[in-house]
Amino acid sequence: MNSVSSLLFPLGLLLAPFLFGLINRVKAMFGGRKGRPLLQMYFDLRKLLSKGAVYSRTTSWVFRAGPIVSLVAVLAALTLMPWAGAPALVSFDGDAILFVYLLALGRVGLILAALDTGSAFEGMGASREAAFSTLAEPALLLLLLALAHGTQSLSLSGMFAPGGMPGENLDMAVLLLASVGLFILALLENCRIPFDDPNTHLELTMIHEVMVLDHSGPDLALIEFGSAVKFWALGALLMNVLVQGLAVGQGAAAVIGLGIMFGLALAVGVVESTMARLRLTTVPRLIAMAVSCAVLSVILVWI
Repeated sequence: MNSVSSLLFPLGLLLAPFLFGLINRVKAMFGGRKGRPLLQMYFDLRKLLSKGAVYSRTTSWVFRAGPIVSLVAVLAALTLMPWAGAPALVSFDGDAILFVYLLALGRVGLILAALDTGSAFEGMGASREAAFSTLAEPALLLLLLALAHGTQSLSLSGMFAPGGMPGENLDMAVLLLASVGLFILALLENCRIPFDDPNTHLELTMIHEVMVLDHSGPDLALIEFGSAVKFWALGALLMNVLVQGLAVGQGAAAVIGLGIMFGLALAVGVVESTMARLRLTTVPRLIAMAVSCAVLSVILVWI
């Protein structure tokens, strides 16, 4: 672990909520509004942490443990993510597989917490979340498999290391397909438009938000912060793919990587401003596009 790696984790924790501020500001600009402050999420988290939590008498310890499990899982996943050629805080052979299942563990924690409420409404959201995640996980695994085969490494740091860059071993078609697939998965995994609307309160269209309606105070702060960290981690995965296709030094790649992360937030803001949320029956078709990109990537690296 070098000095750059030691800064990756706190950098992600510090800047992750800022990306949501950028998304909201872009949406406000498209709507002709001034919009909320860029640091609004930091203010919201501080307010939630200062409040008390309210628990229903029908819930058990599972409901209280859900937000903690979700946040710890995404924080552990973030420690495995390298940054533009710099190794991750934690790196070992096979950590790419662990990254996928840590994200899944965080999702399971929230699903169990939603089911623990005994509410049919939250159970509906939990079932939708579980159904769509079963389609997204194979796509993410296949994309990582394509990168792993091309770089002969099952470690995320090994895949994106300067000596084993995908750009040196994989052609641009694979990198492009992986980028498109990861962008779609980033929108899906973070419950953004066109898959879900984080600001909606229409029960027939809600997926993720309906699962966390009963959480309040510090528990809700953990969920919201965990969502921001998850967005940062998946965005960093996409950023690493894009940066490794550039023939630049590690220092320049690190700066460009930060710009790509901000650019990703701006792109998500544009998507959410120009697209409507898809009907639930249409969502699997867009997920199928990510799966198709993953399958084509695997085929291209094997032929």
